[in-house]
Amino acid sequence: MKRSEIKRRPLSDTALAGLEPDTKEYREQDGNGLYFRVKPDGQKSWQLRYKTPAGKWSWLGLGGYPEVGGALARQKASELRADAAEGKNPIATKQARQAADLAASNSTFESLAREWHTSRLNSWDAGTAKRVMGALERHVFPTFGKRLYTGILSMEWMELLRGLEQQGILEQMSRVRAYCKDVYDLARVTGRAVNNPLEGVHKFLASGKAENYAHVSLEELPALLRAIRSYPHAKDVQLGLRLLTMIAVRPSELREARWEEFDLNKKLWTIPVERKGRKKGLEHLVPLSRQAIEILEELRGLTGAYPLLFPGRSDRTKPRSDTVFLMALRRLGYEGRQTGHGFRHIASTILNEHEFDADHVEAQLSHKAPGVRGIYNKAQYLTQRTTMMQWYADYLDRLEKGNVIQGNFGKVV
Repeated sequence: MKRSEIKRRPLSDTALAGLEPDTKEYREQDGNGLYFRVKPDGQKSWQLRYKTPAGKWSWLGLGGYPEVGGALARQKASELRADAAEGKNPIATKQARQAADLAASNSTFESLAREWHTSRLNSWDAGTAKRVMGALERHVFPTFGKRLYTGILSMEWMELLRGLEQQGILEQMSRVRAYCKDVYDLARVTGRAVNNPLEGVHKFLASGKAENYAHVSLEELPALLRAIRSYPHAKDVQLGLRLLTMIAVRPSELREARWEEFDLNKKLWTIPVERKGRKKGLEHLVPLSRQAIEILEELRGLTGAYPLLFPGRSDRTKPRSDTVFLMALRRLGYEGRQTGHGFRHIASTILNEHEFDADHVEAQLSHKAPGVRGIYNKAQYLTQRTTMMQWYADYLDRLEKGNVIQGNFGKVV
């Protein structure tokens, strides 16, 4: 757009974006002493022409375009003109406002949370650090990230956490609450806050454990297995649910799994230490039954072109939502009756009732034995667990087909 084509002032958004550079720098008046400057190289910015307290005319830059749009430039110009009318130096008041804006930006909840996160990096492994920040970015920053942390009330935190509670992600809700409480503790001990608005909030929220681990009775399990097999929506989610039923891993471990962790020839899934959120310890080895291999082969036909088994829909570099399996179970009519984590309880119950060695069951669940025994017993019992989990997959197949009479009849060999 040529300067001669300007129809009105203040300058329209179309004119601001379309003004073409000339061989020399030029300014176009927007109104009330505000000018739009265009340089020969195409750079555009705002300038205010004002009279100094000494009575001389001068220029003051208000920022580049398009970072500073027309409405913001006019707001800034109005504030500075008012300052000049009161005999104040607009340069000084501009600098004061910038300092106030900077102080405010450093007092947002997001800035404080990132400072807290940085302070904890030495005590976390890379996987934990990524998960913690991911939870804050997903569940907290969109609501409170740009707010001054001193101005967020306890009742507002309660409302946000109850929203997570209603989504059914109780364990995640509990973790988010703990993270944010720690963030405020940092502000409190460094003299930047007097109170912690998350203190005591946990008393009025669900504890997370019982509901998060909900699972059907063994009598109801065959119907659930058949419902999962006929899940009519996303195929990868159906396959994921079937895997959860038979390998007894945590839903987050499966949801975040990467194809590079699987050796289908050796029938083994290796969950690395960093993905398990431990700085010390062993990687978790998960033996894969014949049925699990078949499901993984089918899943690889759907998502094998991506690093993740369950890539997100909008961003293939990130896993599906942490509620994906829970929402699928809800669609099947099992809200409040079955969760992804609950399949681990079902597996533990069935395997223990059929008299498999408790150490083998606990190793499959990646549970650490309490006390001194847990420190010294690092055996993974891979051979025994391979046999055990093939039995379990066969048992679930028979349940689904209705070929098992329920009861505690001892271990089936």
